Amino acid sequence: MQKLMSSLALAVTLFASSALANGAEVGKAAPSFELEDEAGKVHRLSDYKGKVVVLEWTNPECPFVKRHYAAKTMETTHKGFAGKDVVWLAIDSTSHNTPQKSAAWKKEAGFSHPVLQDPSGATGKAYGAKTTPHMYVIDGEGVVRYAGGIDDDPRGKSAKPNNHVKAAVTAVLAKQVPPAQSTKPYGCSVKYKAD
Repeated sequence: MQKLMSSLALAVTLFASSALANGAEVGKAAPSFELEDEAGKVHRLSDYKGKVVVLEWTNPECPFVKRHYAAKTMETTHKGFAGKDVVWLAIDSTSHNTPQKSAAWKKEAGFSHPVLQDPSGATGKAYGAKTTPHMYVIDGEGVVRYAGGIDDDPRGKSAKPNNHVKAAVTAVLAKQVPPAQSTKPYGCSVKYKAD
């Protein structure tokens, strides 16, 4: 009986760890969050009910993020939905990030969307964010509809990469299923605080 109980406890622990590691799942409710941006404004996922929310895990020190911001990938994708109910939120779960660093980067790179501060990594871990960038598209009901890479061009060598986020947001706005619901994210690993 003792062996059975130990095995059961181990199985439950492994299942819980696996569920935690998977983070946000396509087709399921997105984890709620309450985070301040670089200017101190609080953002809650629930504030954006009825809107499509794009979450972008970011780190301005990452070469992949630098490449996308130099190419204006994020800004161009977001601006393509101007006038529609689409909200773009960058989240920085880098353990040594500060609001001041985010504000300076935002000014230097010249973009307008907020950079939410997650130095504890709690929100990043709840979503299972693994790379910068790692993208999530959430519909107006708070359900994850896409998770993965911004596009299919990790090295930036394609003249016309397939922008998965643009395709997913377009589909969600049209009340359709995105052509790709999940892809492998690429980039630098998220620099979480050591446990």
